[in-house]
Amino acid sequence: MRASGYEYKSLNRAIGKAIHDYDMIREGDRILVGLSGGADSLTLAWLLAERRRRIRVRYELEAVYVDPGFAGGAGDALKPFCDRLEIPLRIELTDYGLVSHSPANRENPCFLCAHLRRKRMFEIAAERRCTKLAFGHNKDDLIETLFLNMCFSGEISTMRPAQVLFEGRFTLIRPLAYAEATLIRRFAGEYRLPVVENPCPSATRSRRSEVKSLLQDLYRKNRKIKGNIFRAMRHVKPEYLLK
Repeated sequence: MRASGYEYKSLNRAIGKAIHDYDMIREGDRILVGLSGGADSLTLAWLLAERRRRIRVRYELEAVYVDPGFAGGAGDALKPFCDRLEIPLRIELTDYGLVSHSPANRENPCFLCAHLRRKRMFEIAAERRCTKLAFGHNKDDLIETLFLNMCFSGEISTMRPAQVLFEGRFTLIRPLAYAEATLIRRFAGEYRLPVVENPCPSATRSRRSEVKSLLQDLYRKNRKIKGNIFRAMRHVKPEYLLK
């Protein structure tokens, strides 16, 4: 497992700072990594596996891929990838994606599918005695979620880099919270990670894709905007918000 180059060094700094800032990983942790086949989750698994080889904190890694049931799933590509990283992989076959896009569901298909998959991941984490779940959400995801919640839920909130759930039974961690999506994609390409195209029919026409397009237009106009939005989530002035 070679580790060099600008992308690796930048991501290693970002993930190290996030882990330190939010005390994400402790001695003896058993961490379940949620894999999707995308560049984010594959990069996360690679970095966590590489990191545990060289730091003093001992932790165990397992991975899970909850297949939503569409043709062209990532299971076949993920097995040899996890074998190389020496991470046990569980592939869970479901029909969550099909059900979410069926006439039986009149709500947002992405919301239901994500809810069902996450629920199953927590169940598997409990079975495997993993108290932490690691997801590959990055800096761009946190910003997009902020805008999604403002535009479609009427609230100011986003995903937290670390969040204790179910009265302390689990902690959800996002070690890539400080890493930009473009850097992750470059890393995945340089290290030839087996990225699988998302087979979901809503992948390019979801609310998130709309918000992503809006933000990309803003970023092109002013390269400081992304950093300013991200910093704004830490610098909230409640006295200047409505009560």
